[in-house]
Amino acid sequence: MQKRLLCGWLVIVLFSVAGCQKKASPEEYNAKAADPARYTQALDKLTQVVIHDIFSPPVASRIYGYANMAGYEALVPFDAKYESLAGKVKTLAPAPKPDAGQEYCFPLASAKAFLTVARALTFSTNFYDEFEPAFFEQYKKDGVPDEVYERSIAYGETVAKHILDFASKDHYKQTRGFKHTVTNEEGTWVPTPPAYMDAAEPQWNKIRCWVMDTCNQFMPERPVAYNVSKGSPYFKEVMDVYETGKNLTKDQHDIAYFWDDNAFVINVAGHVSYASKKMTPGGHWLHIASTVAAKQKLNLMQSVELYTLTSFALADGFISCWDEKYRSKMVRPETVINKYVDPKWAPFLQTPPFPEYTSGHSVISSAAATVMTGLLGDNIAFVDSTEFKYGHGVRSFKSFKDAAREASVSRFYGGIHYMSSLNRGLVQGEKIGNWILQKVKSPKTSVAQR
Repeated sequence: MQKRLLCGWLVIVLFSVAGCQKKASPEEYNAKAADPARYTQALDKLTQVVIHDIFSPPVASRIYGYANMAGYEALVPFDAKYESLAGKVKTLAPAPKPDAGQEYCFPLASAKAFLTVARALTFSTNFYDEFEPAFFEQYKKDGVPDEVYERSIAYGETVAKHILDFASKDHYKQTRGFKHTVTNEEGTWVPTPPAYMDAAEPQWNKIRCWVMDTCNQFMPERPVAYNVSKGSPYFKEVMDVYETGKNLTKDQHDIAYFWDDNAFVINVAGHVSYASKKMTPGGHWLHIASTVAAKQKLNLMQSVELYTLTSFALADGFISCWDEKYRSKMVRPETVINKYVDPKWAPFLQTPPFPEYTSGHSVISSAAATVMTGLLGDNIAFVDSTEFKYGHGVRSFKSFKDAAREASVSRFYGGIHYMSSLNRGLVQGEKIGNWILQKVKSPKTSVAQR
C-alpha cells in the first residue's frame, strides 16, 4: 500500500515539475527557427533532386525560381523591411495573408512553402519523404507549440498552392514535346558528337518572363557573321578555339573542368555508352550564394532574398539567352573545325545540345553575379567548393564578378564557344541582373549598405 502511495505521489510530482517548466516564448522559438542553415538544408535537398532527375539547366532554373519565390513570400510577414514580390514579378498576385491576431512561426512556414513547391515540380519525391520528418522535427524541438506548428505548416502550404497556381500559367506545359528543325543551312546549328542529341528547349523563349518585360528585352548584338574564308573575323574566332583547345595549360584545363556543370554527359567507351549526372549551372551559383551567406552571417530573411533574386537572375537569364540561341542558330565550333580544319579534333568538354550564341554560362553567371554584388557588395572573396564532390576541386575568387568571368571563359577553354559569344553574353547577363535589382529588391535591405 505504501509503495502504491509513494509511486502515486512520484507521478504527481513528475507531472507537476513538467507542468511548471517554462514554455519557449515566441521570441525564443522564432530565434531558433530562423537559423538560415535550415533553409539552406532544404535548398541543398532540392539540388540533389534536380541532379538526380536530370533536369536541363533552363528547367532547373524554373524549379529554383518558384521554390524560392514560395519560401520568400511565406517569410515576408516575419520582417517588415521586406516587401512582397507581388507586382514586381510579372503578373504575380499577392499571396494569402496570415490570419490577423494569430501566432505563427514564419521561418517554419517558409521552409514548408519551399519544400512543397520543390516536391511538386520534381519527380523523385522519395528524397523528400526521407528528408522531411527529421527536418521538421527540428522546429518542434525549438519549442514551437503544437497549435502554432500546425498553423504555420498550413500557412506554408497555402502560400505554396498560390505559387504553384501561378507557375501553372507560365506556358511551361505548352512548350513540352517540341523539337527544333535542323535545316542543314551552312553556318546553322546541327547536332554534335557523341550522342547527336536533339536541341534542348527550343521553345524556352515562350516561358513567361520573371522580371524582364519580354524575352528579347536584352537582345545582344548580332553574332559575328559566318564566313569560313581564311582571315575573316569569324574564321579567326574558329581558329582561336582550335589552337587553344590543342594547347590547353593546366590552369585552363582546371578552369574548364571546374565550371563544366553539364547536367547530362554521355560517356563513350568502345561500343558502350553511359550517362553521368552533374550539377547544373544554376545549382552551382545558388551553392555559391549559400556559401557566401554563411560566411557573411546573413540572417534568414537576407539569405532567402539572396537565393530568390539570384534564382530570378538565372531564370530570366536562361529565357533571354535561349531566345537568342534559337534566333541566331549559330553553329558550334566543333562542327566547323571538323569540317574545315581538322576532322579528328574534339573539344575538351562535351558540346551541349543547343545552338552556340550567346553563351548560357556567360549570361546566367553574369546575371547572378550582378544580383549578388548588388545585394552583398563588390570584392566579397570566397572559396567555391560546389564541384568538390564531383572531383572538380576547389577554387577561390576575389568577387562574384571574378567568378562570373572565369565561368564564362571556361567555355572557350572547353572548346564549345567562340570568344565573342562569351563577351557579349557577359554584357547581356549584367543588364538582366541590374534590371532585377532595380525592379525587385526591397528598399533599404542591401547587406552592402550595412
